[in-house]
Amino acid sequence: MAEVTVVFADLTGSTGVFESLGNAKATQAITRLTQWIGKVSVAYRGHVVKYLGDGVLVVFPDNADAVDAVTELQRVHRDRIRNWPEHLKMRLQLGVARGEIVEQDGDCFGDAVNVASRLSDLSGPDQILATEAVIEKLPADTLVRSRNLGAMDIRGRTEACLVHRIEWQAEVMTESFTVPSSLTAHTAPQPLALASIELSWLDINTEFSSGELPIFLGRDHDAQFMVKDPRVSRRHARIEWRAGKFYLEDVSSYGTWVRFSDSAAVVALRRQECVLLQEGEIALGAPFEDFTVPTVSFKFADGKVHLQTK
Repeated sequence: MAEVTVVFADLTGSTGVFESLGNAKATQAITRLTQWIGKVSVAYRGHVVKYLGDGVLVVFPDNADAVDAVTELQRVHRDRIRNWPEHLKMRLQLGVARGEIVEQDGDCFGDAVNVASRLSDLSGPDQILATEAVIEKLPADTLVRSRNLGAMDIRGRTEACLVHRIEWQAEVMTESFTVPSSLTAHTAPQPLALASIELSWLDINTEFSSGELPIFLGRDHDAQFMVKDPRVSRRHARIEWRAGKFYLEDVSSYGTWVRFSDSAAVVALRRQECVLLQEGEIALGAPFEDFTVPTVSFKFADGKVHLQTK
């Protein structure tokens, strides 16, 4: 079996485009975009396996070619849609995994295919999620940077998968990100000192020490921190202190969204978890685009983690 890098590329927002343009024009617009994704992938020596409505499955023999292709796709597409009406914008979300596959009857199968597909689902608009194997196999002199999001449970797999967010935006290419060539020595963020978490929402303010974790955020009276909003599940999200780091796990019906202050990219969690690496925000029950969504901001300062809900 050949080892390749598998890329799933999906367009978000296509439902709204169909509502605005009608079936014929929307189908034409989406087809043009997916065909363009295929052409860019081929230019980077990728092989288009199939088109999936508003998505594309591509395999790359060379791992670096795959990463170059997905970053180029995001950069060009962002510029392409910059001046489009908001209701017509379709953003890209990509999942990338490395591993052996089996090709059969014009299709491909294998763990890498399943993981890439799932990471594409978990990624937010304008985001690229990749497995540890993808990052580790990049050349030592690569300019690509990534953020370690920690272990995520992938549906259908018994073992959690270490996931990285590839930071393709030029404005966030700073030294605070992980350089892939040094991931062997610096994969895990430095453990935090023993900390406390202060949660605030409306007139509710509660502080929890790391020794009191895990705690649940939710609208149920059994949740240690209550957020009374119909979009918030009874037990919506779980915060845990593990190996010197804070982990946020979504256990809700509608999902949890996380973004860090150094990037506009969003981590979409649906029955998954991620490490809270630095200050940012958590949206409960709806994405950040909904300005009414209950939003928990969090930051690390003076050995504590402070969270405020607005």
